[in-house]
Amino acid sequence: MAADLDFQKLELLEVTRTFGRRRALNKVSMTAGAGTITALLGHNGAGKSTLLSIAATLLQPTSGSVRFGTHDGRNGGRALRSRIGMLGHDLYLYAELSAAENLRFFANIYGLGGVERRVDAALDRAGLAARRDDVVSGFSRGMRQRLALERALIHEPRLLLLDEPFTGLDESAREALRARLRAARTDGAIVLLTTHDLAAIADLPDASVSLVDGRVQ
Repeated sequence: MAADLDFQKLELLEVTRTFGRRRALNKVSMTAGAGTITALLGHNGAGKSTLLSIAATLLQPTSGSVRFGTHDGRNGGRALRSRIGMLGHDLYLYAELSAAENLRFFANIYGLGGVERRVDAALDRAGLAARRDDVVSGFSRGMRQRLALERALIHEPRLLLLDEPFTGLDESAREALRARLRAARTDGAIVLLTTHDLAAIADLPDASVSLVDGRVQ
């Protein structure tokens, strides 16, 4: 497994996912390589969030397979999940903790070294250094979104999954996010993101995948 931790591509092969009688994904196949940004496009209910959850190993496909490099996602375990960062509709922030405490908590979960350096750098990138000791419950949606992105990136994941990451951001914060994603691509990460806001991503993606009723179009 150790040789696969820096996987160079993510592959979904004929992935189907059903929830009872509803089929959320239907034989979806796609590949995303290291150092690329792929946009997942489609209307609400098209299957985008389900696809991200499967790529994050939070859901297992009903049929088909997900491969991270040469490794099957069904057997990845903790070692594989430690290389994945995800930002979803739930930001996974603790409202009663400060911005710095949130980042410190997640850095410690991942067993990272140089925690305070990482926290300081993340707060600077998020534009929240001056609010580091303020509790998150007092933050705007955009501030929480920026902090959650740094939470997802603090362990330098090789696969970054973002579900509507531009939600609640003003234009300045959007540009900062675009710059952050370009940096992740330069660092060799595989980036998958969903968005309804095509203007927000502009020429950012290297590729796009359109889903309609759980199928790739």
